[in-house]
Amino acid sequence: MAIILGNLSPQDEYTHALGPEPNFNESMYFNFFDRERRVGGFLRLGNRANEGRAEMTVTLYLPDGRVLFWFERALIDSNDAFDAGGMRFEVLEPTERLRTTYAGRALELAEPREMANPKRAFQENPRRDVELDLVHSAAGPLYGSAGSQDEADRPAEQQFAKAHYEQHMRVEGQLRVNGESFAVDGYGLRDHSWGPRYWQAIDGYEWLTMNFGADMGVMVSIIRRDGQERVGGVVVRGDRVQALAKAAVEADYEENGLYHRRVRAQLETRDGEPLAIEGRVQSFIPLRNRRQGQTTHIGEGMTEWRCGDRVGYGLSEFLRQV
Repeated sequence: MAIILGNLSPQDEYTHALGPEPNFNESMYFNFFDRERRVGGFLRLGNRANEGRAEMTVTLYLPDGRVLFWFERALIDSNDAFDAGGMRFEVLEPTERLRTTYAGRALELAEPREMANPKRAFQENPRRDVELDLVHSAAGPLYGSAGSQDEADRPAEQQFAKAHYEQHMRVEGQLRVNGESFAVDGYGLRDHSWGPRYWQAIDGYEWLTMNFGADMGVMVSIIRRDGQERVGGVVVRGDRVQALAKAAVEADYEENGLYHRRVRAQLETRDGEPLAIEGRVQSFIPLRNRRQGQTTHIGEGMTEWRCGDRVGYGLSEFLRQV
């Protein structure tokens, strides 16, 4: 069994008792990138059983620059499983192996930035049939927390998931798009969170996930709320996890000042090791979440990372309240 860091247990791999809060959310997320075939993407299911729906998102980056995207508020009546909208997540072996599948439609975007106007993008771009079947195997320890008292002390409408953990993964499987097949053999990261959540509960964040191969992964999280900044993250080397003591993230943006295209991260672990990492966005899609007239921008960049002479791939995700 993989090493577990924090107050977590193998049972936390499964869904949890549904809380009474209207905005109770339990979600799993998986990203993956095959550096040789230049294919990657991410999948997410967020169960909001008290609202009777699940937020299902699939985003796939293809080698020629096309991006496949689909979002659906699929109907659910319980929090018993991650299974909605054609997407399913299965725990094959807790902390070690999980399977993700999707069979359904996806919008084919030759210019992913068209998703800035979702209504027009869905009207003007073709739909494709997608089948995805992946197995995610542990490439490092499970790290995180089964409960944050800081979050639990806030009113439910101000919480941003009180429990959360992540893990770097080896990913293998198959993607089919309208009959065209893409083998997947690469790395990625997954997360699992539960508790009340609104995307509007914080001011913004930068979340960077990086895999440099079997022997090195990095995650950086900087969350801003109420004028304060909370820095988190790790450097994973095999079974060894070094927590970050410091992290500063800068970015270059496109002309609108919102879409990031280059990222620089200056990091220092609690052991005193400095790391300078630069990222170049290979493909970008702007997504959003709306609630009560407030729009939250979530910019998703498939990113090539460089740390010294190491080259890796992953995601740079920036959240802004606009």
